[in-house]
Amino acid sequence: MATLERYKPHLIMFLTQIGYAIVYFFTEAAFSQGLNPHIYVTYRFCLSACLMFPFAYFLERMEVVNVKNPRGMAKILGTLISLAGVTTITLYKGPAVQRLSAAIVHINRHSGSVHENWVKGPILTVASCITWAIWYILQAITLKKYPTQVSLAAWMNGIGGAQSAVFAVCLQHKASAWSIKMFSVNFWSITYSGICSAVFVCLQIWCMKEKGPVFVAMFNSLQTVMVVVLAYLVLGERLYTGSIIGGFLVIIGLYFLLWGKDREQSYNKSQESHCNEIMVSDKEEMASVEKDEP
Repeated sequence: MATLERYKPHLIMFLTQIGYAIVYFFTEAAFSQGLNPHIYVTYRFCLSACLMFPFAYFLERMEVVNVKNPRGMAKILGTLISLAGVTTITLYKGPAVQRLSAAIVHINRHSGSVHENWVKGPILTVASCITWAIWYILQAITLKKYPTQVSLAAWMNGIGGAQSAVFAVCLQHKASAWSIKMFSVNFWSITYSGICSAVFVCLQIWCMKEKGPVFVAMFNSLQTVMVVVLAYLVLGERLYTGSIIGGFLVIIGLYFLLWGKDREQSYNKSQESHCNEIMVSDKEEMASVEKDEP
């Protein structure tokens, strides 16, 4: 039980990334059926907010790196290795791996729906990563003054849904575009992603409260590996050696980072315990001196 309690944040983040990876496949299937991306985001956040607000109503350190010790060096090295792995998956293909005899499941997708733009795409991807990182840091700061993860997740999803609604309405004026058929691919895509946004954001905030923003952010690289593997097994997409190499680098980098974080946390706890023992000893000594004085 002690081991499970110690690694509970790791398990939660691992399961969270699996759930987020599946979101990509539902989203791709919905977009291939003609669902407007802006409307999708609006419905997703609004549904998530509606799910979270009742729980929020009724239920309810910034990262330091020391480059002079092995713990800090492991965190830096792990981050760089994982970054190299994700970059390898994105930019390097290499020879294709032989396909499996048959894919497990095939999702009906329209061909020609992906438009490659090697200028706009990388720029938007980098901008997304930067804003995503800032979002994690802001959450960590907010939790110090507002330590209620369910309410925070509900507010974020609610405000996100409102912003997306305004943006979507400005771009999409046709009422028919907002109509979603019950139990269609679009319906299940919005439902699943909305539930994920509600549950997983709340779990991520809890993990951030326990382990810090860097711990949570590093698991995003694992999501990239999961998407590649699931696309190969489920959709029958081609798997390249560059993706395999990048996946191994991501896992190795994540291991180094988690090792450094774990050792650092143990060190901080021992230092805190030692300081408390000294303070208790000093108080006892002062009390003894005062008692002996006439």
